[in-house]
Amino acid sequence: MHNKQKDVRKKECQNILLPIHQCVKVHDVSLCSFSRTSSLKTHMRTHSGEKSYRCDQCPKCFSLKDHLKTHMRTHSGEKPYSCDQCTKSFSQSQHLRSHMRTHTGEKPYRCDQCTKRFSHGCNLKNHLRTHTGEKPYKCDQCTKRFSRTSSLKTHMRTHTGEKPYSCDQCTKSFSELNVLKNHMRTHTGEKPYRCDQCTKRFGHSSSLKIHMRTHTDEKPYGCHQCTKLFSQKGKLKTHMRTHSGEKPYSCDQCTKSFSQSQHLRSHMRTHTGEKPYRCDQCTKRFSHGCNLKNHLRTHTGEKPYKCDQCTKRFSQSDYLKSHMKTHTGEKPYSCDQCMKRFMRKDALKNHISTHSGEKPYRCDQCTKSFSQSNDLKLHMRTHSREKPYRCDQCTKSFSQSEHLRIHMRTHTGEKPYRCDLCTKSFSQSNNLKIHMRTHSGEKPYRCDQCTKRFSSKGMLKIHMRTHTGEKGECSIILMGQSQKIPSSGPPSLLVCRVGW
Repeated sequence: MHNKQKDVRKKECQNILLPIHQCVKVHDVSLCSFSRTSSLKTHMRTHSGEKSYRCDQCPKCFSLKDHLKTHMRTHSGEKPYSCDQCTKSFSQSQHLRSHMRTHTGEKPYRCDQCTKRFSHGCNLKNHLRTHTGEKPYKCDQCTKRFSRTSSLKTHMRTHTGEKPYSCDQCTKSFSELNVLKNHMRTHTGEKPYRCDQCTKRFGHSSSLKIHMRTHTDEKPYGCHQCTKLFSQKGKLKTHMRTHSGEKPYSCDQCTKSFSQSQHLRSHMRTHTGEKPYRCDQCTKRFSHGCNLKNHLRTHTGEKPYKCDQCTKRFSQSDYLKSHMKTHTGEKPYSCDQCMKRFMRKDALKNHISTHSGEKPYRCDQCTKSFSQSNDLKLHMRTHSREKPYRCDQCTKSFSQSEHLRIHMRTHTGEKPYRCDLCTKSFSQSNNLKIHMRTHSGEKPYRCDQCTKRFSSKGMLKIHMRTHTGEKGECSIILMGQSQKIPSSGPPSLLVCRVGW
């Protein structure tokens, strides 16, 4: 690009020709100058859009021969640029240069909006959109927009159903490579993410992030229907169903539906009878992990749930929750057949059977039926003679934990049930109830052979022997001691325990 008439020095050239590589605009048209005509010719294709180099493997065309050459490596798989720090190879030199920053830690691209730095220019470009809110990539199937082409590409698979990433250990396929990578850890057991506050490890970075909130007590997801906060978005979504009443998970064996998929899975075990959770201390098995966890405390004696109103402790959170109602007096469960209210849902359910008379639990050893499964379980011990609850103060054993608890008061002398009309106290609530009838004069038990009435069921039973002529022994409490005397003894002097 020199004057044909004579060579021109640089200083003179500036007055005659456009400086090399300088670009100016004449009549709003960009003019770029180059040292070689071939460079100018190549450059002009950026203005004209000409792409004269065509790939013979696919329909792509390129404006530069070098670009075609680089592209051909996508077909041949050639990767001539190798990293000397690891085993990776690349098809382009700039890809190798970018990769080297993973070894050097170099991050030359800095965000001028915040303090973050990036190893690649494209990452900075994508990051800047978090400040501007720009989402230039729009899905043509729905209204969603994305800040990255890769995010749009991944999203499109939700419309096509494409899952190109397959696990070679099982039959599962995934729409995203990182999801497959995370899934593979379920096979390898790898947990690369460790909590620096405790010893727990996790297979996914997101799981560690969520776990950290147990240390910070962070709950960023708030319900707009009530005041509850949650540490996980999924938990908020599940909670919202308590407001909407939505139960999207239906059992195909019965009519029940559930708000959570794990509740449906647990429910299915009632149909299959599966009990995958086994106690390693005894032979018992359980259908739910939480039931096994609660059961293990019967072996360890652990009671981690403490009442802040009194000294009592409980092995299960549900027991503590029920106990708290004894302090508050709350009875949230109401019978729609009568006026009675109950502290516990199971107590209401048991009460309902007194109206219906239903006794679905039948003993296969005798003709008795029961309205509650627990009553049948206790009854079965009368056949098996099983007495699993043993007193550590004496040799006695009992079929029910409640009976052992009452028995222990004979050792401790505890009488927690006090009459508010006189000074008497009792070790059993039922004895206080019977005693209260001496004040009220109530006699609810009537003899069907004569007109006599009695304040307790035991006294009626003793009286019935005057009609039958039966002469047995009854177990009584006399002066605080359990004794046996002939049934001919004066009933008016005794507190009978027949039928206890």
